[in-house]
Amino acid sequence: MTFNALPPESVNLLARICARASSESARSGRRPPAKPMSQAPSPEPTASPSALNVLGQPLEICSCEPLTGWYRDGSCRTDRQDQGMHTVCCVVNEAFLTYSRAQGNDLSSPVLAFGFPGLKAGDHWCLCASRWLQAYEDGMAPPVRLEACEQSTLKLIPLEVLQGHAAPGNGDPDVA
Repeated sequence: MTFNALPPESVNLLARICARASSESARSGRRPPAKPMSQAPSPEPTASPSALNVLGQPLEICSCEPLTGWYRDGSCRTDRQDQGMHTVCCVVNEAFLTYSRAQGNDLSSPVLAFGFPGLKAGDHWCLCASRWLQAYEDGMAPPVRLEACEQSTLKLIPLEVLQGHAAPGNGDPDVA
């Protein structure tokens, strides 16, 4: 499993930003678009702060609890250094977690050294597009939140396939 380790002060800052985004969205009833982070792993992101989702609209937050994304800012944005292309916001379920573990990517066990709590069914997570496609081809793909999947996902996965796996109500994340 690949982790984007950030210093603790960055993670705390990101958690505060996600908390602010959560309270703003609670007031408006809508998720805010992803915001840029000064501690991003790459100085040359291919996705701008105004990144679009697969529907051509502003990219929404996937999850801040647990904190996800290549940038660990809650959004499924990517850049050139993200070889896994963590752009698919999915709602993990037990079947997928079991499948992923069998493929050698244990997402349910905590990895405390990286501040990774381990995922449980119902969590929202930015998954590698190729990993999601592999799960789809094996009949094990978890549901996706279209509004939180970055548009670059369409380079690997057709929109119709993603739409066929859209989360019911397209799965509003729990970012509390």
